[in-house]
Amino acid sequence: MSTTKPKIPMYVGKDGTELRRVLTSSYVGSMIEYYDFVLYAAASGLIFNRLFFNDLPPAVATIAAFATLAVGFVVRPLGAIIFGYFGDRVGRKSVLVLTMSMMGVATALMAVLPTRDQAGVLAPVLLIVLRIVQGLSVGGEWGGAALMAFEHANPRRRGFASVFATAGQPSGSLLAGVVLALFALMPEDQFLSWGWRVPFALSAVLVVFGLWIRVRVSESPLFVEEQRRRETATEKVRPPLIEVLRRPGALILAFVALLAPFLSFTLSGAFGITYGAAHGLTTSSVLFISSAGSLVCIIGELLFAALSDRVGRRPVMIGGVIAGAVLAWPFFALLQTGTAGGALLAFSLINGLAIGATFGPLAAFMGERFHTGSRFTGLSLGYQLAATTGGGFGPLIMTALIAGDPGDVAPIVWFVAGVAVLSIIALVFSKERAVEAPSLGGSEKGAATSHLTRASRHRVAHSASGEAAR
Repeated sequence: MSTTKPKIPMYVGKDGTELRRVLTSSYVGSMIEYYDFVLYAAASGLIFNRLFFNDLPPAVATIAAFATLAVGFVVRPLGAIIFGYFGDRVGRKSVLVLTMSMMGVATALMAVLPTRDQAGVLAPVLLIVLRIVQGLSVGGEWGGAALMAFEHANPRRRGFASVFATAGQPSGSLLAGVVLALFALMPEDQFLSWGWRVPFALSAVLVVFGLWIRVRVSESPLFVEEQRRRETATEKVRPPLIEVLRRPGALILAFVALLAPFLSFTLSGAFGITYGAAHGLTTSSVLFISSAGSLVCIIGELLFAALSDRVGRRPVMIGGVIAGAVLAWPFFALLQTGTAGGALLAFSLINGLAIGATFGPLAAFMGERFHTGSRFTGLSLGYQLAATTGGGFGPLIMTALIAGDPGDVAPIVWFVAGVAVLSIIALVFSKERAVEAPSLGGSEKGAATSHLTRASRHRVAHSASGEAAR
């Protein structure tokens, strides 16, 4: 007698055609958004400090450039609130089309910005304005892309399905790093004059391709069901932000849990690239090596997301947070060697183990914190608050910690370790699944419980089947 367990399909409905379309849309859309966003992050410490803040001492110019990077992060929670509202009330799909369009336009316009020498103080002002548009856009992009995959997928395979939106981030980083590195091979005067502009201009082409994919997907079946419920509900429907803040525990724990992962992301991103370039690596080589680390990150995220469907989100994420704290010191030590091999090992370890294990299950972990009517708002806000704190201010804090002695990274290592402890505590106190999706045949706890009857669950399954059959 065979004891082989039947394979659990990742889709809901008769076949997986629609889910494959949704996963492709989530992956490609997120990749393009983060190509634009990370392109700016890579350029901030390598290019913008020299072109838009060249009237300042080099160290101060780098801090100023990282400050414009932080501005994009600061407005991301606002973008989460704005686009979260429309995503929870109007629909996930329409918000994703809008955010991608905004990001593409802002990034393409950066390609034609005048420099400080050409326009004076107006140049950094325009740069900051476009960075704000980028930040607002990303505030709504990741949450919508993750939810489209999460809400179309089989509840028992949502970790692996949702990771396609998350995997788009290192894919965008990989693409941005490679494209910028190729142009960085040019003579420096040409690169600083016009070569750096071409990768930003390419965003317009990528966005057209992404929109073509995105407009072809169907709306989330769980959102469609939630719309039907609201139409027949007799009680007052609260705004999604109010619904999230009425039970702030899930939001607070999620925010703290994600702080350490975003610090690891910062190490492998803007700060790590700048630190490597300051310790003997050329601009092009450190960008290529960082891109290789992004490739390792994609593989790690896929593997750890699939593992989280088997053993749970929290154990996998706790392991990733511990890895990030343990690897902080070796990361800097390897970069300080000034060798390509050492840098490659540094970026590969932190991307594959620390970021892969935390960001792989992250989308499903966040989706399981909130019920359908406020899931876009709650997931996006928690994620973007952590991104702003850990990712936006991370490079500034780290730069300040070693300002007195760039060779002494102990303050950064202790800082990363302290934040890791906080994230582990938050993960320990978080429930594995604070909310069960209605398509599980269970009920969503809290505010959604009283609204989900057997009939509504049947409509969810019917709606999902219909969407998948299209």
